[in-house]
Amino acid sequence: MWLELHTIFTHLSHSPTVRAIILSGAGPKAFTAGLDVKAASQGLLSSDDSQSDPARKAFHLRRHITSFQDCISAIERCEKPVIVAMHGFSLGLAVDIATAADVRLCAADTKFAVKEVDIGLAADIGTLSRLPKVVGNFGWVKEVALSARVFGAEEALRVGFVSQVFGGKEEVLKGALEIAGLIASKSPVAVLGTKDILNWSRDRSVEDGRFSFFFLLFLVLPCLLVLVEGWVGFARCADLMFRSSVYECVEQCCVADEGCQRGVVVGDSEEEAYV
Repeated sequence: MWLELHTIFTHLSHSPTVRAIILSGAGPKAFTAGLDVKAASQGLLSSDDSQSDPARKAFHLRRHITSFQDCISAIERCEKPVIVAMHGFSLGLAVDIATAADVRLCAADTKFAVKEVDIGLAADIGTLSRLPKVVGNFGWVKEVALSARVFGAEEALRVGFVSQVFGGKEEVLKGALEIAGLIASKSPVAVLGTKDILNWSRDRSVEDGRFSFFFLLFLVLPCLLVLVEGWVGFARCADLMFRSSVYECVEQCCVADEGCQRGVVVGDSEEEAYV
């Protein structure tokens, strides 16, 4: 599923027919309950090391985690705005996905938790890196991450984890569609640039954000093209001025010296200089 998530968001990012994306849970009770602990304990997180030594197993685990992180980050890298609409149980991986999205909405019955410490893991897929920047309250993030306690929609709204709370699943989906429709009515280039600058500036200083890749792509390069066109035009103008000056100079010399013999005319018009 992780690889499919990466493929889907990469495709949507490049599709010219897509203006905004809504990500929601299909079931009636949960957005996602997070990691399948039983499956993980029998597979990747299994303590069985008969197939390889600890060092090789560690490298394999690192490659797997890096791939997983990249799949979740595909949501953040997507050029189109991503709105996540959560309801019911939204545990563990739900927070990873939500923090990678651009807009977070939830139903009133939503239950959140950074649950990884309860199963002996750190939330290393993105939550611990992104959540403090989303809510801007490092103390609160440490509390919920270290305790793995459940918090509800009202608290999520209060700390800024979600921007709006709706009555139920149908209401939150309707609200997400309204926001997506509003975003889709704007210039796609302006929306893409705004998201790019916001994401770039989040991890950098204000000064760095002012000179982000967006400006290099959409301001500097067009200006360079204009300058190139301008230099070409200037060169043409200079050439005409030079040729005209030569013509005038030859004419003046011939007037001053009665014995001057005109040279051979190059061209048919007076814009062409004598040689």
